[in-house]
Amino acid sequence: MIGRLLVYGVGERMTRRFAAVVLAGQAFALFFGSLVAYAISRADGDSAHRTYLVGGCVLAVLCLLTSGALRRPWGVLLGWLLQAATLASAFIVPAMVVVALIFGALWVTALFQGNKMDQLTRDYPGS
Repeated sequence: MIGRLLVYGVGERMTRRFAAVVLAGQAFALFFGSLVAYAISRADGDSAHRTYLVGGCVLAVLCLLTSGALRRPWGVLLGWLLQAATLASAFIVPAMVVVALIFGALWVTALFQGNKMDQLTRDYPGS
């Protein structure tokens, strides 16, 4: 169950909650990263500065939407794709590598520990 849950599937209550919190925090980081990319590229005279801002905002909104879509089987898969997109944003702002590694680790931790907590809840005699 845990192998399937890590890539595709619907987690139980705590898994979804932990993963949603990670994606919500990641949305803020992506938004602020897009502001940095916009400011740097505009200061350098790059004509793609609006594209960076819009792209980062789209990724941030997708993170928020995905945090609500974790009840769907494709929600976790979309979360993984957003982790990859966050890592890819490091091509524009190299400091985003650190952000991507932190939120990638939080994402994996949320999936593992949320599943563990859900299993403990199922095993508890009072539930």
